[in-house]
Amino acid sequence: MNIKDIMSKHVEIVSPDTLLHDVAKKMQASDCGSVLVGKDDRLVGMITDRDLALRCVAESHRPDETTAANVMTKQILYCRDTDTIEDVALDMTKNKVRRLPVLDQDKRLVGIVSLGDLAMHSTDEHHRVCGKALGDICTATTKPVKPQNREARHA
Repeated sequence: MNIKDIMSKHVEIVSPDTLLHDVAKKMQASDCGSVLVGKDDRLVGMITDRDLALRCVAESHRPDETTAANVMTKQILYCRDTDTIEDVALDMTKNKVRRLPVLDQDKRLVGIVSLGDLAMHSTDEHHRVCGKALGDICTATTKPVKPQNREARHA
């Protein structure tokens, strides 16, 4: 099964100058844990609920004065819509990420896939791979982790 068969097609995108208060409101309204940051038809970052907690609240930044550009993760990993569940789960494990933007062959954003998506649509063998991925990611250190997979794709 390919990622295009299980990904979420609804992706929240904000601009780099969006205030974090508005980012959090968008996450709340959409019941999602991340938003992508885009500028001039390009992905330039991602903000997760964890980024809001660690890079905004924990560092005493004011969400009504701080922009997405100040806390976003700039290095964006992604997968292709034709990638398999197993390959994406392994990439997520290696890079210790819970979600990835999904791009088509023209590098256009077509969705986002999370570990939850992988787990919901997987066979017994996929459950083993996804379970390992989730366990590895959840037990990872709380410090930001640089991607370790040399073959990981960047936007």
